[in-house]
Amino acid sequence: MASALVLCRFLHFTVVLMLFGAWVYKPLLLGRESTLDRTLTRISRWLAALALVSGVCWLLLITASMAGAWDAALEPSTLRLVLGSTFFGQVWSWHLLFNGLLLALLLTPLRTHLPLRLILGGSLLATLAPVGHGAMLDGVEGRWLMLNQLVHLACVGIWLGGLMLLVMILRRPAGHDIRALLQRFSGVGYIVVAGLLITGLINVRVLTGAFWPTPLLSGFALILLIKVMLIATMLGLALFNRLRIKDCEQRLSALRKSVIAEWLLGIGAVAAVSLLGTMPPMIAG
Repeated sequence: MASALVLCRFLHFTVVLMLFGAWVYKPLLLGRESTLDRTLTRISRWLAALALVSGVCWLLLITASMAGAWDAALEPSTLRLVLGSTFFGQVWSWHLLFNGLLLALLLTPLRTHLPLRLILGGSLLATLAPVGHGAMLDGVEGRWLMLNQLVHLACVGIWLGGLMLLVMILRRPAGHDIRALLQRFSGVGYIVVAGLLITGLINVRVLTGAFWPTPLLSGFALILLIKVMLIATMLGLALFNRLRIKDCEQRLSALRKSVIAEWLLGIGAVAAVSLLGTMPPMIAG
């Protein structure tokens, strides 16, 4: 059950983050471009459907875990109890509602309305913040932790979704000024990376009581170290591409492979986060 929950969390987090991030970057990288915009809308529709399916599976797995039996996940009375009487269930009711509304929007002529997509995508992202370690603390401290988690998820999503959109553009670069696109992408990227690092450090400090949990090579600390190494490698690739921006149009193939590698490393970091969310942080002392 634990392995299934980690896989479900990973799948759900990944698609929600990429949806939100791609839409944030869309006006910056695509503008009014029609061909790739239609492709993005079609991909978004499938991602929203996958998010809804994985979100429902997440609910069923949590219900089975709370009840201690697989068949309890399919009992309406048990589901109603989880949705109505637990913090997770109350948050997840809104989360699934936003997900359903988003999918419905993407199936109507309003699917091209970017502000509506951002509002629903942002609401979907916001209702992920209280899930997991974000709900560990009560009162004012708990609210600040959830807010920090929301900013952290938004930064991850913008970076990951932006990379997905950049991969789409680099696969069909005709008609695009790649150098200008990369400059705009990296301009936002500086802010996103700064936000990601600051909020990540705050999360670690609040959850563990230390700037880094110990022992270093076991449990929560080990997975956190893997996540940090993946992000550091992403930053290294991003810096390399930024330094080589002048000749980017002469090395499109290498650039495309580098951005795909950076994107996959980001997805790997989300996988590490999904596992971390199921593990108790090690409190210092």
